[in-house]
Amino acid sequence: MRRFTADYLEHTRRGMWEETAALAPLSLGDRERVLDVGCGTGELTRVLASETTGEVIGADADQDLLGVARDQTGLPMVGADATRLPFQDDSFDLVVCQALLINLPDPGAALSEFARVSSDLVAAVEPNNAAVEVDSTVDAEPSLEQRAREAYLSGVGTDVALGDRVERLFETAGLSVLTDAVYRHEKLVEPPYSEPALEDAARKANGAGLADHETEIRNAVGMGYDDLRAEWRAMGREVVDAMAEERYRRREVVPFEVTVGRVSE
Repeated sequence: MRRFTADYLEHTRRGMWEETAALAPLSLGDRERVLDVGCGTGELTRVLASETTGEVIGADADQDLLGVARDQTGLPMVGADATRLPFQDDSFDLVVCQALLINLPDPGAALSEFARVSSDLVAAVEPNNAAVEVDSTVDAEPSLEQRAREAYLSGVGTDVALGDRVERLFETAGLSVLTDAVYRHEKLVEPPYSEPALEDAARKANGAGLADHETEIRNAVGMGYDDLRAEWRAMGREVVDAMAEERYRRREVVPFEVTVGRVSE
């Protein structure tokens, strides 16, 4: 399973659940015991807890991330491998994950385990990273991001464009699919710029944003990574300059497949 830093998760999931309509099929108001697998730093765990009066538990294999999640949510957290959960059969009436299956070498095995510990529903919120849309007032940004994304998809080693095929995995795991809908997570950057937006621009200019995925991109393009990084940093400097003049605008849309299934009796 791939590992991520707390800063990276905070950056990529920022603002995702400001609107919770996409979670309506989970019937959170009716849940008694919920498990969030691969909870990371607890962004979704916190939302689940705010939408239900039942017990919510987070689980992750990374103890460092769990420490952050405990501090940020105050909720119970358990160290656990997604394919070997330390719970008895039917321990929860909802098991949910966000952007977890795309990072597992065998996502089907995890779903089978989710079905084992759930007495009712299993839900997955998984992105289709091959279908991300980017518009920017800096001309070079969309094409550079596409090149970096395509290299990342080629070099990552797991199916990070899984989003639109999750339904088939549910069926293979013996889950009866109830709903399968696309949630388009939109991120807008425009004046006045937030502090996180300014930080993101600085990360572009110094190459840190690309370096988050250096290993995966190098797997695909080898030494071509250095040329891509040089172009990326030049683009980042354009972004910083445009922000200084308040003429920079950026829109990114990441499609997430929200799949909800019922455990077969």
